[in-house]
Formats: sequence, structure tokens, C-alpha cells
Amino acid sequence: MGRTPLNWETRSAIALGAARGIAYIHSHGPTSSHGNIKSSNILLTKSFEARVSDFGLAYLALPTSTPNRVSGYRAPEITDARKVSQKADVYSFGIMLLELLTGKAPAHSSLNDEGVDLPRWVQSVVQGEWNTDVFDMELLRYQSVEEEMVKLLQLALECTAQYPDKRPSMDVVESKIEEICHPSLEKEEEKNNDFKDADNGLSQQYYSVDSGVSQASIQN
Repeated sequence: MGRTPLNWETRSAIALGAARGIAYIHSHGPTSSHGNIKSSNILLTKSFEARVSDFGLAYLALPTSTPNRVSGYRAPEITDARKVSQKADVYSFGIMLLELLTGKAPAHSSLNDEGVDLPRWVQSVVQGEWNTDVFDMELLRYQSVEEEMVKLLQLALECTAQYPDKRPSMDVVESKIEEICHPSLEKEEEKNNDFKDADNGLSQQYYSVDSGVSQASIQN
């Protein structure tokens, strides 16, 4: 199973790509939602561009079946795992964003049976004063983008607000990520141009919280 540390530019691009995919799903109407956002459902191309997967499978399942959701991603208002909503998607995306920034698995993650309550843990660490202790160790060497990281962390906490009406919509989230990470995203886009002549199919990878690495789900 291959492991590749992800730099800040790549993580920013993954966050934006995932946000765009979810926002696109939501753009089809107020009842259109994914229902099972988690890091293992964000596939990466060979150039680490994010693709949202597993959409629609919950609707194809039998009425008596329950989607395989990791409870750490589930919004607090969701008591029936078969219920889906756009605001619940926003919460799940926020957890995934915290995962991307902290390198920690959410509670009851299949990748880490222990896990943590990510929103509560981040709040307990910062305690009203933003610092770098919450970030994945791999990110601490990118001091020039500390402001971007803090702003993205604040956005993730907005997405994981306890009450649905306090969470932003996914199109707002997408716009904010673009605004916050614009310089880093430009660098990543330039790097990805080198891959345009290569086969850019899905590389059997998904994002993992293990020190911010991508993992091959099957060997190429």
C-alpha cells in the first residue's frame, strides 16, 4: 500500500475539488444530497484531483438497508442513517476538512477505531486563541500559509456547527475555499499542468488521515 505525504497545495486542491463536487450535487435542487460524505469516498486522480464517489448508491439500496456511514461524519441531527440532507452533507464535509487539516481520524472511523470528536477536539485545543497545535505535523513546515490554514480551519468549524441553520451552504463553502486558498491553488494548478498529457484516470487512491497521506486502495 503506497504512501505519499500531501503538501499544503495538494490538500487545498483536494478540499476545493470535493467542495465543488458536493456543491454540484446540491445544485440539482433542495432535496438533492449525497448522504455519505467521508474521506474514503473522495477519490483522487493521478495528479491528486478530487472526485466525489458513492453518490446515488443510498437511493438504489433497498428501503430496509442502511448506508454504510461512519458515525464520526454524521451530523448530530441525523438520528436515522437513511435520512439525508444538504446541511448534513455540509457537516460531513466539515469533518473531512478537519481530518485533512489535523491528520486525525473522526470518532469511530474505520481507519481508527478510537478516533476523536474532531470539532470538540479542535475547540479544546485553540480555546479562543488560534495556534498551530491543531494542524497535522506535516503542515507545520508551511509557515508562509499559516493564515490560509487557520482560515480553512475556521471554515471547517462553521461547517460542523451543531445546528443546521448555522452551517453555510456548499456553494458558499466552495467560494470561501477558493478565496482563502487562491495563491496555493494557483501553484497546484501549475503543477497539475505537467500531467495533462498523461493518462489522468482515477489512480485507485483515497485520502487517509495517517499524517495526511494518500493510500492506494488497490495496486495499479
